[in-house]
Amino acid sequence: MSVDLEHFQFERILDENPYFRTMNVLGTLPAPAPSPSSEPPSAGANPSRLPAILRLERTPFPSTFPPELASGILEDTKLLGVSDIYSWRNAWISRRADFPDLKISVIFPATDVHVRKYSRQDILMVHETPELYEKVVVPYIEAFPPSRTQWVRNILDGTSSETILHTCPSFLILPDMKWDHSSAPLTALYLLAIVRDPSIRSMRDLRSGHIPLLKEIRDAAHTVVEQTYGLKKGRVRLYVHYQPSYYHFHVHIVHASQSGILGMTVGQAHLLDDIISMLTVSPDIMSSLTFTYGLGSQHGLYEPMVAVQANLE
Repeated sequence: MSVDLEHFQFERILDENPYFRTMNVLGTLPAPAPSPSSEPPSAGANPSRLPAILRLERTPFPSTFPPELASGILEDTKLLGVSDIYSWRNAWISRRADFPDLKISVIFPATDVHVRKYSRQDILMVHETPELYEKVVVPYIEAFPPSRTQWVRNILDGTSSETILHTCPSFLILPDMKWDHSSAPLTALYLLAIVRDPSIRSMRDLRSGHIPLLKEIRDAAHTVVEQTYGLKKGRVRLYVHYQPSYYHFHVHIVHASQSGILGMTVGQAHLLDDIISMLTVSPDIMSSLTFTYGLGSQHGLYEPMVAVQANLE
């Protein structure tokens, strides 16, 4: 959905991260025409204006930038300090087509779930036993309306305009929206493999019968990154999130040199090769393991999971 940011009305900052140069902002935009698949907006929303989240992110430097430092690309500089051989300063860059200042991701209309997800959160490590998965997590997943993953189905059936790098009857591979492949460096490579089978919601649903699918994803990912980006096998990292951000199974494919991705946190990211290895050893291991992971205080599972943690040994 195309939106005009000139009509955005600011409400508050949800979260900011100076280290990653990002900020999540909540506001409103004029309401679009209703859609049959639309999910109800946040409670108390003005019917003429609906909640919108803007994720603001500083763009990385293009490789063409350093050679042009002496050719007038800097409009102004301000010296901040000097210490022996070291000095530091602020600088302002002239406007140019291949170097935008910001990448702005828009979620509109945004639901209460989106607002919680992109708000500042305290993290608590929780233990999810197989029993808690069945008692707490499964009902949570099944309560989601189909509209929550409509955007995934739009990608899979081709109704959304995406750059598809690989497609087959079982899955497809495309650039993740977090990676601007037109300007960001190759070391920021971020692809996504999305399976077509909707019954695989997370890695909890994986069994030994899925090993051929997982290996096919792995092999296709290596082929795509080599043929498209010239990266040899071993130059990318393939992993799965648990808990995932949405419950339609997908695999993250990133450059092996990347280290600044929050989604690679211990406890959340599980290497695809390790999952394949575990399923080879024990066909149903994903349903019998206790997983320990960090859960944000705004996550829908936070309160029910915290309530039962004291009873676990």
